[in-house]
Amino acid sequence: MTNASAATRVDVESNVAAFTADLRRLREEIATMIVGQDAIVEGVVTCMLGGGHALLEGVPGLGKTMLVRTMAECIHATFSRIQFTPDLMPADIVGTNVIVEDARGKHFEFQRGPIFANIVLADEINRATPKTQSALLEAMSEGSVTVAKQTHALEKPFFVLATQNPLEMEGTYPLPEAQLDRFFFKLVVDFPSGADLHTILDRTTAEAVPAPQAVMEKARVLELRELVRKVPLARAVQDYAVRVLQATHPETPEAPAISKKYLRYGASPRGLQAIILASKIRALLQGRYAVAIDDIRAVAAPALRHRLILNFEGEAEGVRADAIIAEILKSTKETV
Repeated sequence: MTNASAATRVDVESNVAAFTADLRRLREEIATMIVGQDAIVEGVVTCMLGGGHALLEGVPGLGKTMLVRTMAECIHATFSRIQFTPDLMPADIVGTNVIVEDARGKHFEFQRGPIFANIVLADEINRATPKTQSALLEAMSEGSVTVAKQTHALEKPFFVLATQNPLEMEGTYPLPEAQLDRFFFKLVVDFPSGADLHTILDRTTAEAVPAPQAVMEKARVLELRELVRKVPLARAVQDYAVRVLQATHPETPEAPAISKKYLRYGASPRGLQAIILASKIRALLQGRYAVAIDDIRAVAAPALRHRLILNFEGEAEGVRADAIIAEILKSTKETV
């Protein structure tokens, strides 16, 4: 091994070690406020590091709002919360031009909406109408908002974490497919166990209530995002991810019988991008600087479950997207 290659290896190892150490501190600090949701916390952190956005589904009261607020405080970022209701309008989210009068006389001035923050909580997003939901599309895709033909850039990092109630609950509107596709992961928040409930009570009903502390600056998040994209990806592993995505499309030869029977449309290329980036993050979290096929399998469900569109038969039989994804992973061979 040459001196140059040895130095490169040492540099890589130190970067990976710093990545895992920073993320461990972040997760530990979040855990002081959020109990028993380690997989959800890791999923949200993965979305942030992948430059994407997260959709959390669960009944009210499971700590989704606290998770977002805690993360903002831990990375010293600005935080904004938008409560979605049926009467919420797009201008209430992105902002609007208002008439102001000063030394220059009367003129229009852009009044920024709550979307202008590093971390935005879109609380109960599916309680607003599709028209209002669509106000987030440009911000989530382009990192900017356009009002009256004027484009305003959003400060980086920009991260939307939306919560939604299960669609079976009254007063909800299904998110449009284009909106769902903008989310990096869809994470399902389960009800805490009995032991976790005891811990929650001990922390929240005692005299001293814990408060999160900042463990990194938001500029560090941007540095970690750059490191994620530098993780090498073997062609064979990438090919496996491609075939998994193709298997979600019922018209392709790779699709198993369950896809052909229950799916109308499969996942978009955004789903494949989410799988690859999330796999790189998972590898780094485990101290590896290379992606394995097991990483692809581990992140496939949260990256794809909201991107699969069931046909009439699938909806009628109540087929779950996770069951289809599990069958796809089982039937997709590691090599062709």
